Amino acid sequence: MAVRRLIDMLVAAAALPLALPVMAVIATAIKLTDGDPVLFRQVRVTKGRRRFELIKFRTMTDARDARGHLLPDRMRTTRLGRFLRRSRMDELPQLWNILTGAMSLIGPRPLLPATIEEAGEAGRRRCEVTPGLTGWAQVNGNALLGEQDKFALDLWYIANRSLRLDVMILIRTAGVAICGERFNPSSIRRAHEGHSRRRG
Repeated sequence: MAVRRLIDMLVAAAALPLALPVMAVIATAIKLTDGDPVLFRQVRVTKGRRRFELIKFRTMTDARDARGHLLPDRMRTTRLGRFLRRSRMDELPQLWNILTGAMSLIGPRPLLPATIEEAGEAGRRRCEVTPGLTGWAQVNGNALLGEQDKFALDLWYIANRSLRLDVMILIRTAGVAICGERFNPSSIRRAHEGHSRRRG
């Protein structure tokens, strides 16, 4: 754990100054095309079920229907937001979350407190590790997956994580940013099988 934390701090500390010019351009583009706020802030859960404020670039509007209900995410995501999500550049502000220790480079994505509570035992196990900027679910389909598949992949990662696996995830994350998300049925099947054996 100490080695992982050291790697997180070194990488985030080195990457943040390099990313600042890109982040300044993104912030300006969001402000000019979509207005304020530039950043999206939301309370999420980290290791040990502690809460923290996740930050990322805003990619959606608050557009609502005639009844005042928020429209589906796909209808509220802006053109710039779609590009930022596909390239993962909307996550760049989370380098700060990594520096503060609330997040890691690799791990399950941080979820809302209500989602963790509703997940029961699976939610508790998910909080055994620090959530990540990218993770096993993100390189095996991400937005193409249902919540059950994401949870199964996250739990498989927690049970099998290693530095070798983390390096593989980093490499595949770069591929996703360039080529887009791809559904990986073999990884999903293996994750569900492993989860079933642990429950049994």
